[in-house]
Amino acid sequence: MLEGWFLWFILFWVVLLVVLMGIGGFFMFRKFGKSLPKQDGKSDLDWEEYYVDQTIHLWNDEQKHLLNELVTPVPDLFRPVAKQKIAGKIGQLALEEKAKSITQELLIRGYIIATPKRDHKFLRKKLAEMDIDVTPYNKYFELSAEKPTQSIKR
Repeated sequence: MLEGWFLWFILFWVVLLVVLMGIGGFFMFRKFGKSLPKQDGKSDLDWEEYYVDQTIHLWNDEQKHLLNELVTPVPDLFRPVAKQKIAGKIGQLALEEKAKSITQELLIRGYIIATPKRDHKFLRKKLAEMDIDVTPYNKYFELSAEKPTQSIKR
């Protein structure tokens, strides 16, 4: 029969493993949901990849460096996923507007639209650290709070 500290040790590990498996399962399910095809036959991940592939030639080294710098507040584990999502949104905007290149304004606007409102304070802080005025982007911060709609018909 289990008694004393060993019982508590076993119970702690059981609870810890169940919690960690639940958290892992949650993130796996979210990723699975994004990879399911929508009505148009492509998943959200497929569209992100499409927009990045279609606009990769519009990116210059300065804008790539800016994107890498802006995503530094994102934990290392999630940074590649965040960069892909943000780059996909920037690419979508670039295609909609028939942009000749990715500009700083387009990059920051796409970043704001692609990220949830709770992350905007980190973006504002990062832009302030980089001496980039956020005043021209305030309207995008307000618009993104209203959950932007998809403008390209898929």
